[in-house]
Amino acid sequence: MITVAVLTLSDKGSKGEREDESGLIIQHILKDIKAEIKYYDILPDEKKLIKEKLLEYSSKVDLILTTGGTGLSPRDVTPEATLEILDRQVPGIAEAMRSEGLKITKRAMLSRAVAGVKGRSLIVNLPGSPKAVKESLSIIIDIIPHAIEKLKGDASECAR
Repeated sequence: MITVAVLTLSDKGSKGEREDESGLIIQHILKDIKAEIKYYDILPDEKKLIKEKLLEYSSKVDLILTTGGTGLSPRDVTPEATLEILDRQVPGIAEAMRSEGLKITKRAMLSRAVAGVKGRSLIVNLPGSPKAVKESLSIIIDIIPHAIEKLKGDASECAR
């Protein structure tokens, strides 16, 4: 069982002014890999708060999925907060989401999402739009169990 934290970054969502459709979509899709949602929070787009929550989660769960704050708006600081706490980046995840996303919309090139490892947790930034979350997560969902196995210390060969 993969343990998960879902963190939505939205000024309006944190004030109850917008329903968090993206966070709900993430939770629905994770059922496909039999993941257990341990934590779910909505925070405003504040780098300090995001970093604190990522650090807290990273000692408690296998996978942290963020949604929101990856664009070009001045308040979009999720990638910066994530990069400041990562031990190692996993650029292929974000590259795959952007690459496949470009087949759907040219706006995918505006995503600044990052992915990486903190301790034994995989952290992936997803876009904020419900449609983009669904598309992005569908691109990477199949590799998540393998990534988590490796982070937990699985020493078996990856070659097929």
